[in-house]
Amino acid sequence: MQGRFKRDSSAAAEQEPRGGTDRGSSPQHTQNPGQGPAGEGGDRGTQPGAAPGGDTPNAAPKSASTDAGSRIALRNWRISTRLVALLTLPVVAATTLGGLRINESLNDRQQLEHMQLLTKMTKEATSLAAALQAERDESAGPLTNGANPKDFKVQDRRTKTDRAKKAFLGATVDIGNTDGDQALESIRANVSQIATQVNKIQEIRKDAYDSDTTHSLTVDAYSGLIDSLLSLSQDMAQATSNPDMIKRTRALAAFSSAKEYASIQRAIIASALPADPKLAGELNENDRLYGLAAATKGDNALASFDALYESMGGNAEELTAPLSGKGNPEINAADEYAQRVLGISGGLEGRPKRSYLDWTDQASAKINAMNIIEQTLLGEMENKARQLREKSQQDALINGALILVVLGVSLVGAFVVARSMIRSLRRLQETATKVAQDRLPELVKQLSDSDPQDVDTSVESVGVHSRDEIGKVAAAFDDVHREAVRLAAEQALLRGNVNAMFTNLSRRSQGLIQRQLSLISELESREADPDQLSSLFKLDHLATRMRRNGENLLVLAGEEPGRRWTRPVPLVDVLRAAASEVEQYERIELASVPTTEVAGRVVNDLVHLLAELLENATSFSSPQTKVRVTGHALPDGRVLVEIHDTGIGLSPEDLAAINERLASPPTVDVSVSRRMGLFVVGRLSLRHGIRIQLRP
Repeated sequence: MQGRFKRDSSAAAEQEPRGGTDRGSSPQHTQNPGQGPAGEGGDRGTQPGAAPGGDTPNAAPKSASTDAGSRIALRNWRISTRLVALLTLPVVAATTLGGLRINESLNDRQQLEHMQLLTKMTKEATSLAAALQAERDESAGPLTNGANPKDFKVQDRRTKTDRAKKAFLGATVDIGNTDGDQALESIRANVSQIATQVNKIQEIRKDAYDSDTTHSLTVDAYSGLIDSLLSLSQDMAQATSNPDMIKRTRALAAFSSAKEYASIQRAIIASALPADPKLAGELNENDRLYGLAAATKGDNALASFDALYESMGGNAEELTAPLSGKGNPEINAADEYAQRVLGISGGLEGRPKRSYLDWTDQASAKINAMNIIEQTLLGEMENKARQLREKSQQDALINGALILVVLGVSLVGAFVVARSMIRSLRRLQETATKVAQDRLPELVKQLSDSDPQDVDTSVESVGVHSRDEIGKVAAAFDDVHREAVRLAAEQALLRGNVNAMFTNLSRRSQGLIQRQLSLISELESREADPDQLSSLFKLDHLATRMRRNGENLLVLAGEEPGRRWTRPVPLVDVLRAAASEVEQYERIELASVPTTEVAGRVVNDLVHLLAELLENATSFSSPQTKVRVTGHALPDGRVLVEIHDTGIGLSPEDLAAINERLASPPTVDVSVSRRMGLFVVGRLSLRHGIRIQLRP
């Protein structure tokens, strides 16, 4: 049946008397079953028809060297001497003038840049401290009156605190590079410690205003964290030597402390008041004394601030006027209420009853006013730091301009020295690039396309003839260029000889196999025994596959087979002919093949190509499965043929590499002998514009 199937396909294809459509499978299919032909590949193929030639002509003789000039001429100096001369003048000028004129300006600028970073971080720390104060004070009432920690009044404040914490931690990242500044290094260590404490806020919240402990413990826990944040403003004084900035940082620290003590009073009293104003509040004596101490410390901190601010030339009385309550009666009322409650033991008894909400709202008027003053102080400090930095930058620019003038004069002399060296280097670079990218590839292509003896292999010199190192490199490059051309010519000659050998071997084997096929066909026609006829069919099939292997050698050599069809052949007959050349042809199923006809000049190569792909599909899929072949006519006149198998598949990387090799067949080398199937498929597809692609 196998032989009959082959003969039927050949008859349908109307082949000429010289042969049929049979081809052999690629040998790597049985040697490496772990991969299909898609895994085979290599470099681009050689140009077909490269004729063998004789000996490669030697490189062109060197052009006569021009006079290099005197040894003491500038262009003949050693490169090291030129570099020293090139760099000495500007380096000495920059070092001398730069060290004397801009060192102080750079130090001041660096300090002020650090101050700007610290000011930004201090603003975030102050914002986080204010958020912690609001969380501590405004959650005191709800938590002491049994509210759930997830209650909106508590959770909303904690959410705002978490946002402020995130902003603060983001600002601390900018302090990472200290550039060896010991003061900034100390501040960074302190910031890291504070950041660690800030991240433990959940522990404070967990035990906040526990009914079994005094409320001052919760307030003190928050205060410890807030004091650490506020201490950053004092740390800023370490980063600058400017007296005005030092006073401003200390004044800010004093006022922030006063605001914290006012906030503590708000928290202590809020924790003692009930949610219902009809009920009586209860203030623990320890909490009262804690709040009273905070009030005293707050007054002292405000006094310190007034003194510091006045020493800077500011008007402290005008700045803190909103805190006196003249413009806001709520501040006076809150101060008086706090003095009554904290001043004596049992201060809440007999007083007008009020809820913690009433007290928090009233006390917040003073805290809000202090927040505005605090932001004003931060803004003044930031503006002052900016002004000082701009002045320092201006001084640095003036000094830099003077240095540039000196360097300009120095560089003019250096330029004269460098120019003689750069010209030679640029010419060497341009010539080397042109040789590597244009001349040598073009010459190799010519050697591959024609007889090496017919190609001009002379080498044009770089044209740099000086006695320095650049001239020696140019001469060495010319030698390398000549040697590369010589080797390329020898390789082209070798490839031509190999191709001729492949062609000769293939033609010899093709003739013998054709005679063998004719003899087998004659024996088949006279044999009546079914068993003997089956064996003859097997021999016929093996010989057909051997012929395909022989024709593979012609493809390797870039030759075309001698067998041709004169008339178009239906695609279904081409597919049947390809299937008949596969060892496991009985597993191949044809389905939905369009009634397209294939041009006669393409039939033989197309059968060969499809046979290789079908061989791969049957070799690397289970013997119990079928290989299905379908065809689809596309609107633009092309035909899509799909071969479906159930093999183990390939990784995406291997699949991509395989498709690349199919699109660009490799050069004929040792690896092609092990991966002949992929090479043959790629070469045949390029010959006729057929697109081959493996898909999952």
